[in-house]
Amino acid sequence: MSNRLAQETSPYLLEHANNPVDWYPWGPEALARARRENKPILLSIGYSACHWCHVMARESFEDSEIAALINRDFVAIKVDREERPDLDQVYMRAVQAMTGSGGWPMTAFLLPDATPFFAGTYFPPSDRFGMPSFRRVLTAVTDAFSNRIGEVEATATQVREYLQRPAVPLAAGSLTPALLDEAYTRLARDHDPTHGGFGSAPKFPQPMLVDFLLRSHRRTGDPSVLAMAQQTLQAMAAGGMYDQLGGGFHRYSVDERWLVPHFEKMLYDNALLPRAYLDAWQLTGDAGFRRVVEDTLAFVQRELLSPDGGFYSSLDADSEGEEGRFYVWTPHELELALGVDDATAVARAFDVSDAGNFDGRNILHPMTPDASAVLAGARERLLAARAGRVRPHRDEKVIAGWNGLMLRAFAEAGRVLDRPDLLSIAEANARFLLSRMRTGERMRRSYKDGRATLAGYLEDQAAVADGLLSLYEATFETRWLDEVRRLMRETLAAFWDAPRGAFFDTAADQEQLVVRPQDVTDNAIPSGTSMAVDVLLRGGRLLGEDSWIAIARSSLERLAPTAAKAPLAFGRLLAALDFELGRPVELAVIGPLADAKTRRLLDVARLRYLPNRLLAAAPDGDGRGIPLLAERRALNGAATAYLCEGFVCQSPTTDPAELQRQLETFSAR
Repeated sequence: MSNRLAQETSPYLLEHANNPVDWYPWGPEALARARRENKPILLSIGYSACHWCHVMARESFEDSEIAALINRDFVAIKVDREERPDLDQVYMRAVQAMTGSGGWPMTAFLLPDATPFFAGTYFPPSDRFGMPSFRRVLTAVTDAFSNRIGEVEATATQVREYLQRPAVPLAAGSLTPALLDEAYTRLARDHDPTHGGFGSAPKFPQPMLVDFLLRSHRRTGDPSVLAMAQQTLQAMAAGGMYDQLGGGFHRYSVDERWLVPHFEKMLYDNALLPRAYLDAWQLTGDAGFRRVVEDTLAFVQRELLSPDGGFYSSLDADSEGEEGRFYVWTPHELELALGVDDATAVARAFDVSDAGNFDGRNILHPMTPDASAVLAGARERLLAARAGRVRPHRDEKVIAGWNGLMLRAFAEAGRVLDRPDLLSIAEANARFLLSRMRTGERMRRSYKDGRATLAGYLEDQAAVADGLLSLYEATFETRWLDEVRRLMRETLAAFWDAPRGAFFDTAADQEQLVVRPQDVTDNAIPSGTSMAVDVLLRGGRLLGEDSWIAIARSSLERLAPTAAKAPLAFGRLLAALDFELGRPVELAVIGPLADAKTRRLLDVARLRYLPNRLLAAAPDGDGRGIPLLAERRALNGAATAYLCEGFVCQSPTTDPAELQRQLETFSAR
């Protein structure tokens, strides 16, 4: 028989709908029952693509004896962390405080008032791996709650007091270029000079840090900074973390050389990484970087794009009960797909052997200079063979914030690569988000099966506005800027706390938790705060909203000195700081957008790496709410470019070559 989760839309929750555990979704019903019956809460948080979440589900939550213990002694609540990042943030911080580490599945035990008093992550069904069995944990927690409630409440009080303190100690100060220099110096210490990336195994992609390196190169002209970024991008693209056959990135590498991935594919990674490769292509002209962009977005379009324009959340790591089974090969499987000669060539070029490089099978990764050419002749046959395998499960909920990241990726790639097909996908996504996932001016969090029931968070509001800004730069349709205005005004009304001078991740009118969540660090995705600051700066200058700029500056003054000392945790915020301290390139092009001469002027900017740009275009210069266009006219009826930087303007020009020269002059400063 199904439990209460059968009424949910989250694929992760639905996976547990037939457990013998009497699960509740998080909500008033479960919390009221815990208070009424004075029972502790078992809170289990995970997500659909999580390998060890599936393991614990099979071992424990599908076990009738363990379920009986849970049902007798606890109110059991299951949460999808992707739908409820607020709950995940609060209780993960408690887990880390109590255990010294964190991860998913998250297992927390709460008082009836939802204050945590004991926590962990994965627990096995029997004592092993140096961990107690889940049965033993359940029994011990029940005993403590029943017989030592004073100790339990004392622990809960300590945890609550800890959660009420700031998660990141801040060192506010003035904004100077020295902060960017300090951030780079510290980041360089963590760079892996052998394999690229930052730190050691497990090694995560850090596209926001690559963005900061590329910006630092533009600011300083130091070739070693660019080399650091290039090495990291090349190493990731040449490893098993990148799907050499089908495109797209897996979540992270379990080793330091990017070979063995954790095989889940997340929407946010495949939104943020193409932007880093796109910027690097603009800077270097490396065709391999462009290929990664186009192949990754082709993967997203093929496997994660819904018919109505939203992007799905993820692909699972597992299939046929094995992690990575869909993606790995044996020599025999290559021969069946390609024949002996072509299989031998692919095996030589991509490290396929009888011994294998992953549990007796093989992760494809290029080993020879001609690997790309070898794969090009075999790709379609290999993809056809792979398509016959059992596919990884797809989480088909649509998350607004992650879609905002992908909206920006498609919009920027469409603009830079001159790909109208990519722009069409971006426009359809924007229409979907604004029509299906918004109530008033507030974004909803997730959408599935025609329902968007959960309130959105700061990251949803800011990420969608961020994507719309990029869509305006790609299309110059002012309706997208109108939507940015609406979203950001609501962001300030709902998430900005003026007395504290800070953004919160939940709106003032959302459910009140043990503490109000406020995570300012950039992790797998940018924080809501970083995105809001960035959009307020760029959008504020483009739209003439001085109050936005003032709020963004005050946020930077509060956070940037800390970011400079901990750059690994503030990649996106450092990009916003670079924008604020740099000289934004302001380019206005006046002329009919369908006119070839107008397009040639825009192409000059399209092909250049201009991270701190303000770009506007229109047939005439009436402003249309965009100060950059105000009172500017086409010279002698011809498309005209107006270029300014740092309060210094060049002479307006109708000549693309002259505009190119002007941009080069600015870049050389």
